Amino acid sequence: MIAGFLITMGTLGDRIGRRRLLLIGAAAFCAASVVAAYATSAEMLIAARTALGVAGATLMPSTLALISNMFADSRQRAVAIAVWMSCFMGGTAIGPVVGGVLLQWFWWGSVFLLGVPIMVLLLVSAPLLLPEYRAPVAGRLDLFSVALSLATILPIIYGLKELAKEGIALGPIAAILAGALVGMWFARRQLRLDDPLLDLRLFANRTISTALGVMMVGAVAMGGMFLLISQYLQLVNGLSPLQAGLWLVPPAIAMITGTMLSSPLAQRIGRGAVIGGGMGVTAVGFALLSQVTVDGTLLLIVGLMVAMIGLGPGAALVTDIVVGSAPKDRAGSAASMSETSGEFGIAMGVAMLGSLGTALYRSGVEVPAGVPAEAAAATRDTLAGAVAAAESLPADVAERMLEPARDAFTHGLNVAAGLGVLPMVLFGLLAVVLLRDRPSGGEQGHTGDDTDAARAAERAPAGT
Repeated sequence: MIAGFLITMGTLGDRIGRRRLLLIGAAAFCAASVVAAYATSAEMLIAARTALGVAGATLMPSTLALISNMFADSRQRAVAIAVWMSCFMGGTAIGPVVGGVLLQWFWWGSVFLLGVPIMVLLLVSAPLLLPEYRAPVAGRLDLFSVALSLATILPIIYGLKELAKEGIALGPIAAILAGALVGMWFARRQLRLDDPLLDLRLFANRTISTALGVMMVGAVAMGGMFLLISQYLQLVNGLSPLQAGLWLVPPAIAMITGTMLSSPLAQRIGRGAVIGGGMGVTAVGFALLSQVTVDGTLLLIVGLMVAMIGLGPGAALVTDIVVGSAPKDRAGSAASMSETSGEFGIAMGVAMLGSLGTALYRSGVEVPAGVPAEAAAATRDTLAGAVAAAESLPADVAERMLEPARDAFTHGLNVAAGLGVLPMVLFGLLAVVLLRDRPSGGEQGHTGDDTDAARAAERAPAGT
């Protein structure tokens, strides 16, 4: 639901006011969190989670678009976006650890209450600290375009995630194709509207389109690798969710560090060099991950740290490029494109690398003789099935069954990481060539390819 509503909420914020939308989303997120925490049935929990997804879709594009208004100086904006991205990554890292602690001491619903005091603080402080901004000439919201955008994104995200879970199947492929067909209809409608939900003319800006492509590649790689790495820590090494979360804190700190270094490095050597060099560092990290063995947790964490510190600068700079290259009154739409690209990339990574890992596991696992048929079938399906089946077997039989299963899963992780090296190198070179610029030196206003931006935004009000 987050992925489905990002485009709508980004454009809605440009029309009704970005601070107003942020406050509406915060109030809805707070209420839905309480409902989820005290849900009395699975259906009630699913409904609350759906509402959390819709409300969450208001937060990212609104905050990012507000940053573009609050910081007109390009250097200040780059630092602000780096801080914004670091907070996002820090929350991702701390979440599993705090969630694990809460689950040890409280009931499962307590994890949803974490967001309530944060949203209350936002509701109190935002009217005092945040400026309001809306497009000078706000067109009407085309509800049919909203429906088409949802009918495009939701089936594709659903299909990608089902492919990761079930492997190649007719249903998920049909969902992806159906979403793509509706997407073509959506694109044609946007190009004909005077006030489109998503201004596709922004893609005429070479800087924006290249940056979004680089962002998606990074999200594909890391989305898929995080899926495999989290399973490796829990299923191969037998760590608890809390222990696995603690192991993932150092890579997250590495990514935050890389993110905060993005602005000063870009001022010295240029954004394209920083983004491309970072992707080269990430390629080295993936190469290390391709050599991980069953008992290689330390190498896995080192490789992940290297990969993350390489991706950190690009994550912040690419976001700054997309938002900074768009006209001021369309910053919300640009922010939603940036976030949607990341969401699609993560879903694609989970689907592609997850499916690859599953296929390699199933083709490589060998179940030893003497294992009961039911346990053997579960082992041939997934490593998670093998671990679950082993709980009911004698210790010696369980260990003989799990050893080849762990080897097969680790081989799948190695191959997936190895395949990530080449795209990182290629798109890193692309970033160096197409996103190159002079060191910023603190020039004022929006950055990026001004000629392309002007063409892409020919309908923008003067001065933007």
